[in-house]
Amino acid sequence: MARFYCPESLAPGLALALPPGPARHVQVLRLQPGDPVALFNGEPVAGQFGDYRARITKMRRQEVAVEVGEFTPADRAVRRNVHLAVGMPANERMDWLVEKATELGVRSIQPLVTERSVLRLEGERAEKKNRHWRSVAIAACEQCGANQLPEIYPVCQLADWVERSLPPTGLRLILSLQPDAQALRQQLEGEPENQPVLFLSGPEGGLSLAEESAAQHHGFRAVSLGKRVLRAETAAIAALCALVLD
Repeated sequence: MARFYCPESLAPGLALALPPGPARHVQVLRLQPGDPVALFNGEPVAGQFGDYRARITKMRRQEVAVEVGEFTPADRAVRRNVHLAVGMPANERMDWLVEKATELGVRSIQPLVTERSVLRLEGERAEKKNRHWRSVAIAACEQCGANQLPEIYPVCQLADWVERSLPPTGLRLILSLQPDAQALRQQLEGEPENQPVLFLSGPEGGLSLAEESAAQHHGFRAVSLGKRVLRAETAAIAALCALVLD
């Protein structure tokens, strides 16, 4: 069954027109009146996340109407509450990173500009990219069955972020190539699964020694993924796999 994100207040019996994005997708799939679809809006019902079953009632050139049916609880969140802060890789690699991080169940993504960043965004260009990454995350949720959208925060300078925007609680880890960095899985031993994890990963070339030192000054523990040096986007995803799939 086709599944769509619909940022509306949903309730059984409600008749509504789908937003432009899902409506176009319905048209592309050549669905017809009477066909079932699933809708989710990322909001819990009585404390539970899930999907609404719906039925297409009308199709026009630029409009698709549906009638919302029953709500089915289906909490597909991963066990660990993981937040990713990442020095943005260049080109389409950030899109790929957002997509895969969403599929793995990350709760939020903080794009960062660092000393070695190739991709540097600000102003209107940064806002446009943020909207684009949100659409990438929505598509990933529709595909993988997730019903909670990750928060994608505005682009920020790393130095400003560590000084002003860190969450007050949780385990803080930073991916490091330094010889004294502890293996990620070893660092997780004994840590409760319900503890939020904030994971910081660098761009191409990694974080500078000064940036690592500043992060560690704010409570980040240096961790390693092993002897191989992975690409920036691969390293972040490998770390997320270790955090959410163990």
